[in-house]
Amino acid sequence: MSRLASRTEHVLPFHAVELFKQANALKATGRDIISLGIGEPDFTAPQAVVDALHQASNQGLSQYTAPAGLTALRERIALYYEQQFQARVDPSRIVVTAGASGALSLATLALINPGDEVLMPDPSYPANQNFIMAAGGTARLIPGSADERFQLSAQHIREHWGPKTRGVLIASPNNPTGATISRPALQELIKEVRARDGFIIMDEIYLGLFYEEAPLSALTLDQDIIVINSFSKYFHMTGWRLGWLILPTWMTEACERMAASLAICAPSLAQHAALACFEPETMAIYEERRLAFKQRRDYLLPELERLGLRVPVRPDGAFYIYTDIREYSQDSDAFSQQLLHEAGVAAVPGRDFGTAHAPYTLRLSYATGMDRLQEAISRLGQFLGR
Repeated sequence: MSRLASRTEHVLPFHAVELFKQANALKATGRDIISLGIGEPDFTAPQAVVDALHQASNQGLSQYTAPAGLTALRERIALYYEQQFQARVDPSRIVVTAGASGALSLATLALINPGDEVLMPDPSYPANQNFIMAAGGTARLIPGSADERFQLSAQHIREHWGPKTRGVLIASPNNPTGATISRPALQELIKEVRARDGFIIMDEIYLGLFYEEAPLSALTLDQDIIVINSFSKYFHMTGWRLGWLILPTWMTEACERMAASLAICAPSLAQHAALACFEPETMAIYEERRLAFKQRRDYLLPELERLGLRVPVRPDGAFYIYTDIREYSQDSDAFSQQLLHEAGVAAVPGRDFGTAHAPYTLRLSYATGMDRLQEAISRLGQFLGR
């Protein structure tokens, strides 16, 4: 008889992990593999942040902080949201967490009861479903369309909200599409969810990586939206495990109480170091890197279209491109395997992000240098016979 809890049987795997294992095995034989699959920036924390970490360590600032995080860091995050996104947030509503994963864990545990249903778009980041499941809920994926930028819409809410539905979980910009939700679409979605007394969790971890219009934080439209963010993507601190949660006032006490039990606090040295992220000189570095991501995106989009890899929605954020491979294949798993072994290019097949579009989509990441992207396009062209 199995001694594992039944929930472990329902944890969705990252199918791309197996592909990356194969890629690493090929590298070990001497093959040059270009990864367009990685979900983290190729940039690392700026030197000022690293120096701040060393300084904090030398000063012995490694003890527990308050469960909600350093007051100074919460204040800087609040100021960042006001200056960058025109969203005013009281620092008391911010809980610093061990990455965005820690934030999402707190939010789902605080909101979801066993049997509750949460609506999400298909495609979306797979681990988010696991947090809902761990809280006893069910994630219901609603197939998105290119016309809706693969986001949930007000019409989806009207059509799919059922007696067990408690709320929605969306991301803008989205992983894997890199697409944001427009202001009018978000306004209409909020209206429909609020009419049903539901909650909205908004994943904004890629909000700082924008390439078209000024980024839209959901908090500028509704202060009761639960916002997830992180130092991983825009601030290039993936392994530092630092994120934050912005809460309605009625949730703060409960989430701080749970945070004290689940993690005690986010990594204290990382918190002290993160204060350096918001210094003007450091923010200037992040802006340069954002523009580098935009340059990569602008290079790849026409090249992919030229090769017959259609991009149904122009990505305006994050560092992903969601491609349609139907000109060549209806089996993205087999296609990605061939691409890896024959061309030495790793990309993530669509089934990691849902089922509706899985057979004919790939996610390509441009979190790698321009020279490697140019070589990847050359290899793709040879592989596709273009």
